[in-house]
Amino acid sequence: MAKHNLNRVTLGLFLGFSAFALFSLSDASAKFIKGALPPFETAFFGAVFGLVILPFLQRRGDRWTAVFETPKRALWLLRFFAYPVGVMGSVTAFTHLSMAEAFVLMFLQPTYVTVISVLFLKEQVDLHRWAAVALGLLGVVIALHPGFRQLSIGHLGAVLAGLGGAISVVTFRAADPAEKKVSLFGAGILGGITVCFVAMLPYYRTPTNEELLLLASYGLLAAFANLVLMRATELAPAAWIGPTQYSQMIWAIILGSLIFGDHIDTPTLIGVMLIIGSGILTLHRERVRKTPLPPAIAASTPHVGAALLPENGGKTATGESTVKIVQPDTNKKGIGNDHKDCSHNHPERRQDASGDRLRNLQPERRGWS
Repeated sequence: MAKHNLNRVTLGLFLGFSAFALFSLSDASAKFIKGALPPFETAFFGAVFGLVILPFLQRRGDRWTAVFETPKRALWLLRFFAYPVGVMGSVTAFTHLSMAEAFVLMFLQPTYVTVISVLFLKEQVDLHRWAAVALGLLGVVIALHPGFRQLSIGHLGAVLAGLGGAISVVTFRAADPAEKKVSLFGAGILGGITVCFVAMLPYYRTPTNEELLLLASYGLLAAFANLVLMRATELAPAAWIGPTQYSQMIWAIILGSLIFGDHIDTPTLIGVMLIIGSGILTLHRERVRKTPLPPAIAASTPHVGAALLPENGGKTATGESTVKIVQPDTNKKGIGNDHKDCSHNHPERRQDASGDRLRNLQPERRGWS
């Protein structure tokens, strides 16, 4: 049994790394467009192609209108608008910056989550998490070394990408436990389609065949990456899968150097290491506190997002952080019974937020990342 569990976790980690490799290829597809299309248009087509993931988020018996159903309309609308802000920001960042430099600011998402959670959810943040925030900000200062290089709209886009993803993460934490994941995800993807469509109208240009292929690659690779990430979180604890998102920086350096001719200097590399350390420290503290982990940066911003959150938002009716493990009833016919919650009969099936069975939701990256 122990060997079987180890094999599951190993496969989960492999899939986690694979998912973020796919996210990086999706980012590269957007960067290949080189700003020939407005960022609103690129984001719009990315969201449209990302719709292919919706059927995988539905449960048996869910209607398509379930995407609009929510017990908390204000939070639904917040996700609706936060997602397109993040995705347009990420496209802008990858257009004007090297991939590595764009990720420097995007990887600050856990820092944004901490600050927003304190301001709006009134979370109690200990010294360790504030230290992680300070470490991340120091990393940004070192990596960007303001005063020695000119800041551009690309840097603003990267900040908005991380901020948009962070807002979505916070809305997930505040979501009603009964809200369906197709609604949690759908709010953002519908927002991406609607807001980006309106924004692109004055600047719309029909994509060439080559550009259309790149747009399809951008959206479909991100959608497929989310499916892989979902499977990864079914096999391994979120606390193990979460840090794999930082492998994107390795891919950013490799792809940027080999394909786009990007170069990373020593201060940027030092800053990147500090920011990654900040993110991992935050993930560790969230695991200790049994708080739902932030979604992967890529999944929560530029791409179709799959947030690494526990079932029912990670909370029971009493506010305890748990994951409900639902086992199929093999004694009855039909597959509809696999949604039956048996956890009240089997207390051992309740696990904390670092347990094996996690619910995959939309952020707000990246998909785009």
